[in-house]
Amino acid sequence: MINQNLHKQPAALDSAEHRNVKLRVPITDWTVAKELNALFVAAAEFGDVCREFPIVFVKAGKDADGKDAIAPIAVLGLTLNENLYVTGERWRAQYMPAILRMYPFCIARLDEERFAICVDMAFPGVNTSEGQSLFEADGKAGELLQTMQKQLETLEGEIQRTRLVGRRLMELDLLRDMRFDVTLPDGRQHTVDGFLTIDEQKATALPDNVVADLHRSGMLGLMHLHWVSMGNMRRLVDWHVERGAAAAPAAPAAPAVAANAPTA
Repeated sequence: MINQNLHKQPAALDSAEHRNVKLRVPITDWTVAKELNALFVAAAEFGDVCREFPIVFVKAGKDADGKDAIAPIAVLGLTLNENLYVTGERWRAQYMPAILRMYPFCIARLDEERFAICVDMAFPGVNTSEGQSLFEADGKAGELLQTMQKQLETLEGEIQRTRLVGRRLMELDLLRDMRFDVTLPDGRQHTVDGFLTIDEQKATALPDNVVADLHRSGMLGLMHLHWVSMGNMRRLVDWHVERGAAAAPAAPAAPAVAANAPTA
């Protein structure tokens, strides 16, 4: 999956064109993601993601049959181009979503059967002099590329399975618009919207046979992990306030008393 806010210049790898390309990895400077305020997460990640990130849902284009496609995302910031999980060069959470963990690699699906392994050529670690080679001298994929291809193929399979989760939520009409209102310490109001959440009342009212089916398929567990994750919105508010305070200009210091000034 290519994220246009992360993969600025994705290029399909070619053994002739990219024979001499090397990558400085592992990545230690995560400023490449500093403006990423949300990121797709696969259903298989929910158990890890819910501990540190709010998980919500968004409309993600159309399925092949013309119906709305729904995708789960981890919320990383409360405003546009804000990633509160990047502090300086450091990723401050224990867990990193799989798509970001694969960076600068990504996968582009060409059709139902074919896909291409890509690298973001805008990544500062792309060069021809140092790091791990993508290809061997004979044009075969190097060890790094072989490893990443396997991981990306696994992730692509998880992405396709996750799409089915979104479709089932739509079929059951369980999604509702989300609105999260925050009062900042200075009294200003801030609203987070544009996301979808699973309606707990509608879920509770589902027939027993549907609930049993959701349980057997694993979806009921995913729904509960989503609800648990929403408690992390408070963390984002606190970090947003913390960052705003750090960026605010310091109050001017009181004028010093001159050494020869009279005193009372």
